[in-house]
Amino acid sequence: MKISGSTILITGASGGIGGAIARQLAQRGATLILVNRDSTRLEAFAAELATSGGKVTALAGDLALPGEPARLARDAIEQAGTIDIVINCAGVQNFGFFAEESAADTATLFNVNTIAPIALVNALLPHMLERGKGQIVNLGSIFGSIGFPCFASYSASKFALRGFSEALRRELAGTGVGVTYVAPRFTKTAFNRSVVTRMADALKMNQDEPESVAASVIATIERDGQESYLGWPEKLFVRINSILPRLVDPSLVKQVDLMRPFATETTR
Repeated sequence: MKISGSTILITGASGGIGGAIARQLAQRGATLILVNRDSTRLEAFAAELATSGGKVTALAGDLALPGEPARLARDAIEQAGTIDIVINCAGVQNFGFFAEESAADTATLFNVNTIAPIALVNALLPHMLERGKGQIVNLGSIFGSIGFPCFASYSASKFALRGFSEALRRELAGTGVGVTYVAPRFTKTAFNRSVVTRMADALKMNQDEPESVAASVIATIERDGQESYLGWPEKLFVRINSILPRLVDPSLVKQVDLMRPFATETTR
């Protein structure tokens, strides 16, 4: 889909990847509606983009609260008139051994990572279908295809978002509304807490800058891509894991011992 002239709703818009996507979209002439729960941070970011010439509206709201996705969708359509593209970037992450994770933390993670983007799409979809055009973009993770130890609930939430994206894309075939799923690998943002970053360094994980991830997301949107897995050899491991997961098990199981001191640090 063409970026210039499109009206694009972005959640998690003042975060690392979301912020980088917003900056690049503004530079390409898109009209932006930015959503984040931190109103002070969101307003400052919107003002920054507007100063550089971007057409920006800030909508503060907590997508994890019941009814908020529908409310934000209504407000966005009311203010902008049309929504051409929605990019679901908002997310949270739990790192550590699942036995130590609270039920409340698991519920919060699924509310933000899975239920909220699905609810937002549900609220926006009638508008897009009526117009016969639109693009839904869901930011997943490589961990949404490879269940990674110490990220059990996070992996599960992204597996669910990937499945939703795949099913909805098939359901909407021929309607003019497309669905895109993009799965970054480890990205250098504040989303990854200090302990997670140190763990990634210890495991020698490949790491990307948010700007390069943003550029890949936008390129996928422009070519109406259905799925995009970022990074090599991670995208290869995704394919292997989907066909022969038992081949991947030994290497990931070995990494648990390397992750243990970092994972237990979060529960001390």
